[in-house]
Amino acid sequence: MSIAKPLARRAVFPFTAVIGQEDMKLALILNVIDPKIGGVMIMGDRGTGKSTTIRALADLLPEIEVTADDPFNREPSNPDVIAEREDREIPVTLKKVPMVDLPLGATEDRVCGTIDIEKALAEGVKAFEPGLLAKANRGLLYVDEVNLLDDHLVDVLLDSAASGWNTVEREGISIRHPAQFVLIGSGNPEEGELRPQLLDRFGMHAEIRTVRDPEMRVQIVEQRTEFDQNPDDFIVKCKTEQEALQNRIVEAQNRLSTVSLDREFQVKISEVCSELDVDGLRGDIVTNRAAKALAAYEGRTEVTVEDVQKVIALCLRHRLRKDPLESIDSGFKVEKTFSKAFGVAEPSLAANGRQPAGVR
Repeated sequence: MSIAKPLARRAVFPFTAVIGQEDMKLALILNVIDPKIGGVMIMGDRGTGKSTTIRALADLLPEIEVTADDPFNREPSNPDVIAEREDREIPVTLKKVPMVDLPLGATEDRVCGTIDIEKALAEGVKAFEPGLLAKANRGLLYVDEVNLLDDHLVDVLLDSAASGWNTVEREGISIRHPAQFVLIGSGNPEEGELRPQLLDRFGMHAEIRTVRDPEMRVQIVEQRTEFDQNPDDFIVKCKTEQEALQNRIVEAQNRLSTVSLDREFQVKISEVCSELDVDGLRGDIVTNRAAKALAAYEGRTEVTVEDVQKVIALCLRHRLRKDPLESIDSGFKVEKTFSKAFGVAEPSLAANGRQPAGVR
């Protein structure tokens, strides 16, 4: 198989240089380690680095092998690709993990793809024009201001993210292609929340706030200025940390299948979900997955109480029933119930997200 040379890419702010916002960074990393967690919803103030951090994560991840001319970024070893090539040589290229931005004004055809009916009728072939879901396969799909996106489109995205497939049906013609991606949504709570039944389907929820510490704000401004003036030098300066984190994520992905979660912990997690009156079982499943991903990230094969404690608020805070006039619970209620179920001391308010990320 011949390997094509990848194209040059524009400079991206390094993930390891992002200051603060630890909840957001942890949620993103855990979803990359185990995409089955179900994506991340990031709600917070404007200008807190949401888009910058997400693009930085995509750039951090190692290149993947894809079939060179495949619109779905499928692996050369994919059975469908092999069947389509009929013993012909499969051209292979390396490319960065896809990072697809979904604009607010996107139509369903733009998102899902469309079938050229005229060509299908005239030539008898399925002429499929891939959409954004096809481009996002094996990558990240980012929706900024997701709370302003049409609910129908959000439903389509969540269905594809959960199933890993996208089906397009037009005039009796049906096309199905892989759409395995980490769905990341962001928004400003002032502009409204997602409907609870849609919000619940995001695996994790990170709530971020503007950094208030003057020293840290100056540090953030200085770093961004340094990057803007000379991106290449700044990237070189962060190269060692970037490579170390990249290797850590890859090792965690490989280790994930060996990580075990004690049955006693599983029962206690479900006890917390039951006590909080969380609808359905999605909260239990996601918390189990996130705790395992964190253990793998930390280099262990057994989940500890601390692993569960770090992820449980991120997995449950957006699933709590609340008064329509209330904002999403900061995590204090979840942490309090966790402490009771697991028999550990209740953490302070500052450790529960009451302070802005980075001011710790």
